[in-house]
Amino acid sequence: MSEVLEHRRGVCQDFAHLMLSCLRSLGLPARYVSGYVLNAVPPGEQRLSGADASHAWVAAHCPVLGWVAFDPTNGKLADLEFVTLGWGREFSDVTPLCGVVLGGAMQELTVMVKVEPLAA
Repeated sequence: MSEVLEHRRGVCQDFAHLMLSCLRSLGLPARYVSGYVLNAVPPGEQRLSGADASHAWVAAHCPVLGWVAFDPTNGKLADLEFVTLGWGREFSDVTPLCGVVLGGAMQELTVMVKVEPLAA
């Protein structure tokens, strides 16, 4: 956490864990959310960080509204562009991939995801 604050850099997991810590330190119920982000980029706007890969964000419980999701990486509410695969206390509760890879030491796993809305 201290590196994220000091360097003001990190990946979505870092920002989600930092926000979780802040919310929980205030006594607010919060959960780590894992999933994907829609890749649609309106003309003239920047692609969201986390598009084309798994992404992490946070949901906090509000007694009046229920669970409200926030994307600290992109500084926005997690809206209909976000596809939730799972949630838990932290990353280890909802890892997007797990298992064992057998083979040589020089192998490298690359994963890309493209999320597109279905035509109505």
